[in-house]
Amino acid sequence: MNIIELLKAALFGVVEGVTEWLPVSSTGHMILLNELMPLNVSEEFYGLFEVVIQLGAIMAVLMIYWEKIWPFGRKDNRHPLADEGVLSWVKWDKIQLWIKILIACVPAAIVGILFDDLLDSLFYGPVCVAVMLILVGAAFILIETLNAGKKPTIRKLSRLDYRTAAFIGLFQLIAAVFPGTSRSGATILGALLLGVSRKVGVEFTFYLAIPVMAGASLLKILKYESAITLGEFSLLVVGMLVAYVVSMLVIRHLVDYIKTHDFKGFGWYRIALGVVVLGYFMLAGKL
Repeated sequence: MNIIELLKAALFGVVEGVTEWLPVSSTGHMILLNELMPLNVSEEFYGLFEVVIQLGAIMAVLMIYWEKIWPFGRKDNRHPLADEGVLSWVKWDKIQLWIKILIACVPAAIVGILFDDLLDSLFYGPVCVAVMLILVGAAFILIETLNAGKKPTIRKLSRLDYRTAAFIGLFQLIAAVFPGTSRSGATILGALLLGVSRKVGVEFTFYLAIPVMAGASLLKILKYESAITLGEFSLLVVGMLVAYVVSMLVIRHLVDYIKTHDFKGFGWYRIALGVVVLGYFMLAGKL
């Protein structure tokens, strides 16, 4: 495998690790990067590559939040299902969290399984991505402006109820249908609208990524019909490893950032990026 291609894969991993967690649309950045510095691979493999490298980002969430999401064990088990026996190892509060996560993931999962190829053919392209970048960016600016000075009603993850989780899942569905929305952007935006604090909204978004991105990667792998070469496998490994390392850094810094900042800056960035995407493809004559 050409070292240049491995370096490109690493760059894709960097972009994935940064943009997957920030509400700025990893899809929009990947489209631009693939235009400016495409991998020398088949179109079919690239479709697999850009989804499967998300597994590296998922591993970062698991590593950082393992103790908060693993539902089994005696240590720090404040809500066991029983005082003794096997059920005393079950952490009921963590089980409840996973039920909320799965409830929120149901709409996107159904649409993804049933209509993945159709949605890609209808909406995956620079125009839809650019439009959604701009619209969601404007929505962030508007909502943060309207919320200025207001205290969120849900300031702890334990206070996030099943109904709110379900509504956040409906916002995630928008991202599943329209590329460029940003999965994290949609769920954070939905959380803010529903009175959830930035910190809780971001943390719940991280957790939602685990089944959503793992499921999307598995779906792509199952639909992939060609044999993966050693060189292609190397690209996948490099992309995932870099995405993992970068995600570890980004997740920690984002949590610190939102303690003292709102999301308006990301909104303005999305609008600018949307204009750049439209301008680039118009000048290139590809619209």
